[in-house]
Amino acid sequence: MELQWPLIIFTTLVAWSAGLFGAQSLAALRGDGGRAQMPALVASVVLLAAGGIAVFFHLEHWERIFNGFGHLTSGITQELIAIVVVVALMVVYLVFLRKGSGVPKWLAVCSLAMSVALVAVMAHSYTMAARPAWDSLLEVLSLVGASCVMGPATYALILAAVRPGDQPAERAADVAASAGLPALVGALVNAVTATAYAAFLQLSGSSFADVGLYFDPTHPTKAMADAAAAVASQAPLLWVGAVAVGALVPLAAAVLGRKSGNWKLWGAVALAAALIGAVCLRVVFYNLGLSVFMFY
Repeated sequence: MELQWPLIIFTTLVAWSAGLFGAQSLAALRGDGGRAQMPALVASVVLLAAGGIAVFFHLEHWERIFNGFGHLTSGITQELIAIVVVVALMVVYLVFLRKGSGVPKWLAVCSLAMSVALVAVMAHSYTMAARPAWDSLLEVLSLVGASCVMGPATYALILAAVRPGDQPAERAADVAASAGLPALVGALVNAVTATAYAAFLQLSGSSFADVGLYFDPTHPTKAMADAAAAVASQAPLLWVGAVAVGALVPLAAAVLGRKSGNWKLWGAVALAAALIGAVCLRVVFYNLGLSVFMFY
């Protein structure tokens, strides 16, 4: 299957945006991160808007996009509903931040829940039985896992940059208390989900049915597609890019950030590696998006 770069960018940026919005909502729920809330919210909105713009480059006739929102069970309709709800929560979130009264717990809980829901709904819209490599709950969990590390790592990075404190040690302690543990837990979740989905993708070749041969007298027995070869060709990108870089490096960076308190460095490392891994995993996702029947 051809790489759909607009959708790769869309899913990655929306997962990043939702992860960051969820991370700041978790901090608000704990009563932390006052100075970091506004820049984190701005970053979340920018990422969500950039992801939405990327979708239009996937469409040949973008002006017809609303024709696809005619049924509540369609994935694109559910994505739109989830995005609208999250945007509405962001607006309410902004109102409370501007008032300076703090984010109420009910809003923090709703924002955190909808952040997770948005990524899950977005990822679920790609699951389909006709494409074995996509037809798994692990695909959904892998994108949720990516948001769990990208969001908290970004929030830890922002918090380290704006957190007040007279002494570096005091500032590091504040950041560790507010963002260190979520970043570490998120990195662990990402490592587990990305590795699990990578293993599923590696084994997906056995799910295809070779039912078609080329109608060519010179190659009468040549298969129309070789699923095993397609899976094997993606192994380096899958295991080096998505797992080693995208899963293990962020986990190691989160551990070092938690231990040293230097989230400016290790938060940036975790975020960069997680982004690379997320993109690599989506590239493999599309490269292995073959139909269960080789005719199609």
